[in-house]
Amino acid sequence: MRRAIALAAEGISNRSGGPFGAVIVKDGQIIGEGYNQVVEGNDPTAHAEMVAIRRACQQIQHFHLENCILYTSCEPCPMCLSASYWAHIRQIYFACMRVDAQNIGFDDAFIYEELGQTPSDRSIPAIELMGSEALDIFKQWKESEDHTHY
Repeated sequence: MRRAIALAAEGISNRSGGPFGAVIVKDGQIIGEGYNQVVEGNDPTAHAEMVAIRRACQQIQHFHLENCILYTSCEPCPMCLSASYWAHIRQIYFACMRVDAQNIGFDDAFIYEELGQTPSDRSIPAIELMGSEALDIFKQWKESEDHTHY
């Protein structure tokens, strides 16, 4: 956790983005780490956890991080939490709570609220379109023996 907090401080000194840092640990070794690079890279997905997950996956050459632990300087936002689930991370430790981030201007509460809405009722409306055509592609993928399930 100290490394994640140090990375958060490093990100501040580099003026790369928000005050967040994260590390991924496997078998007691850091295999990926990062700090928030949203501003530096003009990338809204470059949160510390996302950077650490990407680097860890590159390090082990796999898209699953089973038996890995995420240490992050703040409770993950909905995007980073979702990515942690997709990566099959085993456990998450965090330092600051999301309310602490909210108190300094990072408020993800509205996203948590949006997720409970019907897609068409969200502040960015999502409307289903051409579902039957897209389902044909899903069927092709499912029937194919040449795909990697993840």
